[in-house]
Amino acid sequence: MTSPDLPAELKAALDGKLRGFSRSDAAGRAASISKTYRDGGGSGAIRSETDALAYALARMPATYAAVTASLNALVEIRPDFAPKNLLDVGAGPGTATWAAAEAFPSLQDFALLDANDALRTLALDLAHDSTRLRGIGYQRGEARMSLAKSHTADLVVASYMIGEIGDAEQRALAELMWQKTRDTLLVVEPGTPAGYARIIALRAQLIALGAHVAAPCPHNNECPLLAPDWCHFTQRLQRSRTHKQVKGAELPFEDERFSYVALTRAPVEGRRPSRVLAQPIVSKVEITAKLCTPEGLSFTKVRRRAKADYAVARRWRWGDAVT
Repeated sequence: MTSPDLPAELKAALDGKLRGFSRSDAAGRAASISKTYRDGGGSGAIRSETDALAYALARMPATYAAVTASLNALVEIRPDFAPKNLLDVGAGPGTATWAAAEAFPSLQDFALLDANDALRTLALDLAHDSTRLRGIGYQRGEARMSLAKSHTADLVVASYMIGEIGDAEQRALAELMWQKTRDTLLVVEPGTPAGYARIIALRAQLIALGAHVAAPCPHNNECPLLAPDWCHFTQRLQRSRTHKQVKGAELPFEDERFSYVALTRAPVEGRRPSRVLAQPIVSKVEITAKLCTPEGLSFTKVRRRAKADYAVARRWRWGDAVT
């Protein structure tokens, strides 16, 4: 499985951009941009090189970790999947492209799309000295218009971007992304009720168009969770000194919550493993695990006296695929 930490080449590229750059200025810009996102805004607040770098320093590690966790889940379900080309929609600073390059050594061609000039410039700078990504193609333009002109790809990824557009536009973009998908589409959103709602709406829309769910769900049926519950996962990542300074944080780690869905053209073969939907509760007599199974939602109890099963269940973690 791919590490959730930023790869060495990307860390080195970010460190190079930091020379002569004020950490306090970056923290101020990152806080302002984060507030814009929380208030329902988007990447339009990122206008300058300083804005783009501040955003990348604050958000790239967590976004990378979430996309990597989603790709790891896909690889676990489909270990033979070896895409040759990637289409990264709403690519921003290229976070998902870096994650996909790490997860799939088979990738040879990388196409990125985004309307933000500052983020596009930063992405190209960060990839300039990379052994695999220096030749990426990055098209600037509004997502749907640029996507309509793009070639199809084995793997299409849209991470943390569909929440920036309206509901009607989301539906149109989802259908167009699916048209451009030769094999697999991965969509990742923040692990909030609103982010989950966007994922579940896209999931239902594309299943109706013939898509099959590869992860995280072990089925194509309607989500069995009922409000106020929602499907999301968490990925812990270590914070660097710079990351802590820019975030104004003291803890050496961060837990990024995210929702995602991976959809494929062909159904996944065989019986699907269940998915752990929350950290299991361990007591002296049993382990209680909330699972999404091929038959629906299950609260599974594994008794301590069933020693072998109990030992296996003790290793279960939130987000795992288990049998």
